[in-house]
Amino acid sequence: MTQASLQQFYIPEEQSIYLLSHDDARKLKEWVALCQAQLEQLGYRDIELVGKGAYGFVFAGVTAHGEEYVFKFTRVNLPQHLQDRLEEEAFMLEQVDHPRVPKLIAFQRVRSQSILAMERAPGLNLEEVSLQEGRLAPRLIVRIADQLADILRALRREAGPAGKPIVHGDIKPSNLVFDAKRETVALIDWGSSVFAQLDANLQFVASNVMELMSDNLQQTNARLGDVYFIGEEQLNGALSSPRFDEQGAAGTLYALASAQSCRFGHRAIPATSLGLPMEFARMLDGMLDPDPGTRRRAGDHFVNEMPRIARTVMIDLPEAAETPLVPTWVRPSSREIDTVVYSSRKSFLREEGGEETLNDVNDVQLDRYYKNFMQGMGETEKAFLAAVSRLGKYPVVGGLAVRWEAEGVYIDTSLNLHDPELKPAFVAAVNNMVNLARAIYRQGIFKSCLFNARDTLHLDRNDPDEPFRLEPGMQLRYEVSAVPELEDRSRLHSYFEDGPDPEEFLILPEAIIDSLEALNDIHHTGMIIFEALPQHLKIHSYYRLLDPSREAEFRRRLNDILAAVSLISGLGVSGFMKMPYKDTRFFAHVQRQPERFYPRDPRAALAGQHPASSTSSR
Repeated sequence: MTQASLQQFYIPEEQSIYLLSHDDARKLKEWVALCQAQLEQLGYRDIELVGKGAYGFVFAGVTAHGEEYVFKFTRVNLPQHLQDRLEEEAFMLEQVDHPRVPKLIAFQRVRSQSILAMERAPGLNLEEVSLQEGRLAPRLIVRIADQLADILRALRREAGPAGKPIVHGDIKPSNLVFDAKRETVALIDWGSSVFAQLDANLQFVASNVMELMSDNLQQTNARLGDVYFIGEEQLNGALSSPRFDEQGAAGTLYALASAQSCRFGHRAIPATSLGLPMEFARMLDGMLDPDPGTRRRAGDHFVNEMPRIARTVMIDLPEAAETPLVPTWVRPSSREIDTVVYSSRKSFLREEGGEETLNDVNDVQLDRYYKNFMQGMGETEKAFLAAVSRLGKYPVVGGLAVRWEAEGVYIDTSLNLHDPELKPAFVAAVNNMVNLARAIYRQGIFKSCLFNARDTLHLDRNDPDEPFRLEPGMQLRYEVSAVPELEDRSRLHSYFEDGPDPEEFLILPEAIIDSLEALNDIHHTGMIIFEALPQHLKIHSYYRLLDPSREAEFRRRLNDILAAVSLISGLGVSGFMKMPYKDTRFFAHVQRQPERFYPRDPRAALAGQHPASSTSSR
């Protein structure tokens, strides 16, 4: 069992600290505490961890004069050339002078640790806003778009300190900080930024003829950025150009308007279906078009015409609450939920003979975010997986099973949201997942479990040949329904209904399978996943007993499962999920959502009139 095959397990976010082994979690906590101590020694106060990524951690703090700063630390276990990128980021940030870009304060090394300090932009990043609000209002989307276009115009000017256009290279919602009071955005995280090799007209940028003749213009200087938002040229290693940031801006605006966490859904859920102004929506679809010429023309329109489009009179029109297309339950909880998504049976979503163009690219973000999950898939398949992943950004437990047949899509869900305030945004995310599934034309089954990482059990061993041993007091948690939840038994969605999963490599011992078969006869919902690594076993679970009269038997079966973990041999993953009952929803295939535009006269629409221009082909 190679390490690569085990990386299939998480899609695709930073692991919760509750999924780390005890040793790794301790090291992480110690390192975060060390960073905080270093900042306090430098005279800052109110230090807090505000973000983390593949390359490092971000803290915020306050100076003695009350100024708010942000500090970036690289992960100390990264190769030196990756640690050096923080100094390069500081240099690039120093070249940018724009009111919507927080300024560099200092770059310094404390012992062997590099620290980048910059101004802190007020507000939340737009990914957080999107997760809280769902689809952002069309008026706000246009306002954000105007500010983004203004930043891009400044970056492509050759009159700045560097004398060359600058490519940010990683424009995405989480890199835009939104000040809700003023409705302004600030562009942060310049770790992927470079000087452009080509200008917006795709002509070489060079200050002298010797530069034009150098080998540097034969190979790209571009960095990868987030593959959920960057365009095809940047992904495939083209020479860097301001066009890269147009693609990042387009993906960002589309994601915010549609309540998605990627750019890939635009074929099934086009911008023209999102209630945006007609010119703006068509421009956004053009920027996301497969044809490079169409993308460039739409990008020119965006950069040049956005000031005019932004002057359009727009008001926030009341929108009816979205109805969930599949059952969604709200169960308030006093416990904190760290949701993690485990998905299996993904391989059929890959296209036969799909290109795997990025296998030679050695990039830590690419490994985490893309190679092992989405490469070789079509755009809509990628969007579907990203939509399932987005569900895991909410405090939710449960599962879903999607079955594609020739006549349409069958979807079973058990989704329990633990924060009622997030329901409108969560419903938008669920409906996106359903609409993307409807636009996929192939046959197969996809399953996904959503569990609370805080309930994960960790067992360590010194050697792969040793058995795993339970620690005293270890138990599988479960909830009990206050009263029996009854239904026709024929509608049960059994653990064993679809047979073993072809993508799971761990073969569980018979004793565990026997206990699971016995559990199958007790009315409950839930899942259990075993993830066996050479020195570490993780047992992820979520259980809810729906027949309180059988609790003693239910608990005994769960204890029997744990008692048998010492019999587990081999490495890999194996998971089982059970729905409480079958409430299968059927959906016919729909390749593309219908057009819906912002009304030409919003005040008339608000007054109850319906101008004919507001929609077409509903």
